[in-house]
Amino acid sequence: MGSIELKNVTYAYPNGFIANENLNLSISSGERVAIVGQNGAGKTTAVKLMNGLNKPTKGDVFVNGVNTKDKTTAQISSYVGYVFQNPDDQIFNSNVKKEIEYMLDYLKLEQKEIDRRVDRAVELTGIKDFLHMNPYDVPYSTRKFISIAAILAIETPYIILDEPTAGQDVYGIKALTKLMNVLQDEGKCVITITHDMEFVADNFSRVVAMANKQIIADGTSKEIFWSEDVVKKAKIKKPQIGELASDLGVGENIILRNELVNLLSSKY
Repeated sequence: MGSIELKNVTYAYPNGFIANENLNLSISSGERVAIVGQNGAGKTTAVKLMNGLNKPTKGDVFVNGVNTKDKTTAQISSYVGYVFQNPDDQIFNSNVKKEIEYMLDYLKLEQKEIDRRVDRAVELTGIKDFLHMNPYDVPYSTRKFISIAAILAIETPYIILDEPTAGQDVYGIKALTKLMNVLQDEGKCVITITHDMEFVADNFSRVVAMANKQIIADGTSKEIFWSEDVVKKAKIKKPQIGELASDLGVGENIILRNELVNLLSSKY
């Protein structure tokens, strides 16, 4: 089983600003992990260490046993795919199909394999009707799925989604959930940075909380959201159902709607 490992990692920008400090984290293939914390906590810098966009100032990052210091960003990106928070920072081709094909052409894959991967990515993201359009002529929420499709086509074992629910309606969020379920069933690892605590509670059993450039907690979603100290330090909010359970005084570490319904039904 493969893994991404950060060992005593510190990252400082060229101007000396320290964005991450002494990070230790191991994420195994097939896991689904949410990374949470306020803006400036160091979340995006941390995941960019995982895919080689950033190289540690101190410590080491290993992807399936390979030290990222020994490989180029392009080489690491064949293992760890990163979907930017803003699709406009990622998309640059004149139509959707070319955007998805771009890295596959760069990898010099045979056309038959390119077609297979494009078809699969398009199917998973539901963007078939937009294939021959300019990406900037489609809605923002759809552009996010285009950027996801471009990464899915590379078929990396690890996929990082940066704020995937931003700009999505309830249907887009359901599509993201379905997509993550498929990827996990295929043994792929999904790592998500998000401020959407409802999305975290509904979809992630493991949550890593960050604050002040460091990892302050790593546990189940219930352990994170029902730790008042972690919630306060990471400056996150409990999911609404968790807040309601607290207000009702029922405890029970509840964060999901069905958990609260079942508890209240059993009592009343």
